Amino acid sequence: MDISKEDEQCLISIREALEVVRGKWAILVLTLLSLGPQRFNQMRRYLDNVSIKSLTDVLRHFERHEVINRQVFPTSPVTVEYSLTDKGRAYIPVLREMRIWGETWGGTSEGVNDDETPLG
Repeated sequence: MDISKEDEQCLISIREALEVVRGKWAILVLTLLSLGPQRFNQMRRYLDNVSIKSLTDVLRHFERHEVINRQVFPTSPVTVEYSLTDKGRAYIPVLREMRIWGETWGGTSEGVNDDETPLG
């Protein structure tokens, strides 16, 4: 099966998008930040299974890809707040569609026999 140049570009674009939102916690961190600015410990509380290292890695990755802003407030102790950039906010429609898909299809296995794959 040959794919068209347009389909090939589609695959490349999706691969690039997935590179930015890779990792187990990335989508959930984006979802939290889509609700408004968050502090590190706030996010850890909402994502109760995330390790400090994993959350730090996700946030640094998003900073490198300019998806989030990291703002430091000169308080004692120092307060750090994370928020979405314009690039990060552009992902919100994708999160909405994932929510709709999850509400419609998530957690169900209707129509799929455990002994067979969904494709066959």
